[in-house]
Amino acid sequence: MNNALMDINLNNFAKKHDYLVCVDSDGCAMDTMDIKHFKCFGPCMVAEWGLEEWAEPILKRWNDLNLYTMTRGINRFKGLQLALIEINEQYKKIEDLETLVHWVDTSKALGNGALEEAIAANPASVSLPKALAWSKAVNASIEEIPMSEKKPYEGVAEALALAHQTCDVAIVSSANLGAVVDEWDLYGLLDSVDIICAQDAGSKAYCIGELAKKGYDKANILMCGDAPGDKAAAEKNEVAYFPILVKHEKECWDQFAAALAKLQSGTYAGEYQDQRNKAFLDNLS
Repeated sequence: MNNALMDINLNNFAKKHDYLVCVDSDGCAMDTMDIKHFKCFGPCMVAEWGLEEWAEPILKRWNDLNLYTMTRGINRFKGLQLALIEINEQYKKIEDLETLVHWVDTSKALGNGALEEAIAANPASVSLPKALAWSKAVNASIEEIPMSEKKPYEGVAEALALAHQTCDVAIVSSANLGAVVDEWDLYGLLDSVDIICAQDAGSKAYCIGELAKKGYDKANILMCGDAPGDKAAAEKNEVAYFPILVKHEKECWDQFAAALAKLQSGTYAGEYQDQRNKAFLDNLS
């Protein structure tokens, strides 16, 4: 394991190159998104809230929300909020749902650490401890998935190695830090990474913004992602967005070198970015 793991705190990170490439993990660099939702996120929610009676439609809806629509790739707690609101309306009343909704809507960071702080501040809450128990169960379930089933997409290692020659490279992910570290380290991908910004670091938009403050020209920052939230995070920070299209991941990573060349020649914005955005929206639609 290389020294990239020393940089998991935004405050400690220092700019080394003029360019910065940010890369999402699940569903973008790593072929892990589907299996985690199929085997971990949805089933753990059903178990935690006792939803077995309606498991089939609830799990289908969970996958639609988190994988196949314009809410693909949202933070786990935002996905939980959306799912529980629908469950509360259609299947079963969720006790103290309003407290969880308020926390998701107002918390600066949506991770287990921030949730533990919220629980300490709201000792009477029922929904917050259940959400934490669910999240921890998800993490434990993910750890049980064989590492042989959690692989990077073809072309990712080569693309990251190329980027790392002339750019700083940051993982910007809403996934659990431990899972990201284990999966990327297994395949040697951390050798091409300078900093890891995972779930507890804050939202993707926040992390990109904080990284930009390290001295990069915004025109020199590229965000690679597979979900609308990645695109929104890039646009909020006025940086370039390179989409990884669902079911076309290898093709996209094969195109990364050309995209990086356009970024570094100052020709990414405009027509090329518009083409990438259209392909992304058409793919999810």
